[in-house]
Amino acid sequence: MYALVEFKGKQYKAEKGVRLQVDRIAQEVGSALEIDRVLLLSSGGDGPVTLGAPYVPGAKVSATLVAHEKGKKIIVFKYKPKKDYRRKQGHRQNYSIIKIEDIGGV
Repeated sequence: MYALVEFKGKQYKAEKGVRLQVDRIAQEVGSALEIDRVLLLSSGGDGPVTLGAPYVPGAKVSATLVAHEKGKKIIVFKYKPKKDYRRKQGHRQNYSIIKIEDIGGV
């Protein structure tokens, strides 16, 4: 069983027991989350698929906040040839790891 959920403006495929890397959440590690913006709900295999318009009514995904992490460093380098213009900047995105505990359907 899996569900496609919308969380913080992005879409994720949620399956029971899977860990997802999402944008940073301002909550304590170990706290429970409930995602009610379910776009699609499938029982897996050849089972029925429920599509939302835009969301599936009554469907919820329960998750637990596992950890906060920083992503891989990204280097932003700008330059203009023959003009002695160079700018180097680094960036590391903050992420939260959530574990999908349960998918509740209609």
